[in-house]
Amino acid sequence: MQQPVFSLTISSPTNIALIKYWGKRDAKINLPINSSVSVTLNQRDLRTVTTVSASRSFSRDRLWLNGEEEDVNASRRVLAVFREVRARAGDLRDPKTGQVLVRKDEWDGLRVWVVSENNFPTAAGLASSAAGYAALTFALSKLYGLPDSLADELSCIARMGSGSACRSLAGGFVAWDMGQRADGVDSRARQVADEAHWPELQVLVLVVSDTKKTVSSTAGMQTSVDTSPLLAHRAAAVVPGRLAEMEAAYQSRDFGKVAELMMRDSNQFHATCLDTYPPVFYMNDASRAIVRMVHALNEAAGETVCGYTFDAGPNAVLLTLKRHLPTVLAAANTHFPPKRPVEATLASESLLAALKSTPLPPKLSSLYPLAPMRGAVSYIYHTDVGPGAMLLPDSESLAGEDGTPLRLAAPAASPPHQKLLLAAIAIAAGCVALKVARK
Repeated sequence: MQQPVFSLTISSPTNIALIKYWGKRDAKINLPINSSVSVTLNQRDLRTVTTVSASRSFSRDRLWLNGEEEDVNASRRVLAVFREVRARAGDLRDPKTGQVLVRKDEWDGLRVWVVSENNFPTAAGLASSAAGYAALTFALSKLYGLPDSLADELSCIARMGSGSACRSLAGGFVAWDMGQRADGVDSRARQVADEAHWPELQVLVLVVSDTKKTVSSTAGMQTSVDTSPLLAHRAAAVVPGRLAEMEAAYQSRDFGKVAELMMRDSNQFHATCLDTYPPVFYMNDASRAIVRMVHALNEAAGETVCGYTFDAGPNAVLLTLKRHLPTVLAAANTHFPPKRPVEATLASESLLAALKSTPLPPKLSSLYPLAPMRGAVSYIYHTDVGPGAMLLPDSESLAGEDGTPLRLAAPAASPPHQKLLLAAIAIAAGCVALKVARK
């Protein structure tokens, strides 16, 4: 007898921390030494799409990431997400009819296949693990019929996969409260403001490198915890006050204050990496040049028009406002002409037109006299603040009716940017994409 395959597809965003967490007090369940806050980036531009399929015909759990199969059992973090979601499993129901498709007590007889793709670089300091584990957690929770009332528990489960993944479940401006309990039940995300709160806020991502970083965030932060006195001081004496200031500034839409706080925090975070022994280097020469250019641009403009932040990688995330976006983009494009021209990576025709007609502030050339670093930036993304994890329609499924991936990894000789284009860009309506297919 052929067994049915039950499948659904979701998408999850990446997020960029404005006040960062670095260091864990419990590495096993990802409990941080300080709280943090982030903005969720719009899934129109940067997202992870994940399809999960369950069937009695599957003999074991399997996972494909960007077309390549990974060993599920080799990842403690993946196993933790599976374990915690399964422990809370409910009935799987048809969203249209309400019919029970899988009863709570039947799940032990089904295994799950996961197909996941990013449309942005993995492990390059753009929070790909946050998007990925948020996607895995959210997809499994929907497949296993977890009720919405378990949202706080879901946040904790995502955190077990990747700490910052708990922030990618929600949209807008999101805080991750470190909590105090040893079991971590109070270490979870909290939405401070939704994605509609500040529509003027815009984001540019300058991808300096899309290759996997040499020191992972997990390894880097543990070394910092073990060896950096500055990190301990930062967590105890600096971050709590800075978090309160940042929340107040974001709520009041005080861009100047938000930009100052995010830049100061980014600088201090990378100072703790330098204070680590041996030191950890995530920024490179191009990253530092972008920092200098942003400060020169703000001075030349006579106001704060841009702020920067760098996660554990060389890639710059610039925040600005709609009215300043053409100027900031023009400065970035002039001083860091990307390998892939902006005409190939920016979807907005009006923004491209504004870019061509926007002059740079006259004082910028004297304040930032360095020659353009042509090719130091690979490409530039433009996005804004967006919603959290969402269900997608069946048309966006990454798996066939039998649960296997529709796309496998391109041959090694293929251009490296092909992987960035695997996932579709369009955001579909947030309806449940549950299908019952016959294998």
